[in-house]
Amino acid sequence: MGWSIGYDENWNRDIGYGVPATCDHPGCGEEIDRGLSHVCGGDPYGGQHGCGLFFCGKHLIPAGAKRDCSQLCSRCYSRRKPFDPTPDVPEWVRHKLTHESWQQWRDENPDEVKTLKNLEASHG
Repeated sequence: MGWSIGYDENWNRDIGYGVPATCDHPGCGEEIDRGLSHVCGGDPYGGQHGCGLFFCGKHLIPAGAKRDCSQLCSRCYSRRKPFDPTPDVPEWVRHKLTHESWQQWRDENPDEVKTLKNLEASHG
């Protein structure tokens, strides 16, 4: 199984190394992807110790052996409530709204398409 594109039902967003994104640390803005190398917890959906959000290398902390040496965001490292996720980047929104590979998804999810179109309009 590849991790290029998947879906995280906990955070209700696309994940995988094929999904361009920004770091979920508030105010960071670093361009990353939502692949395993950026996920808090080091495992899909965050594993046992992480929140499953995505961070640049500057915002991931190596945890000790008691937490499987996972890479964690500062909130999970301190065992606190997760950050709020950042919105999808305009590039990804455009891709989902226009690329032929997403046509079936668009046909089956008109409400989500409407939401993405509103998001795209707000990006300017």
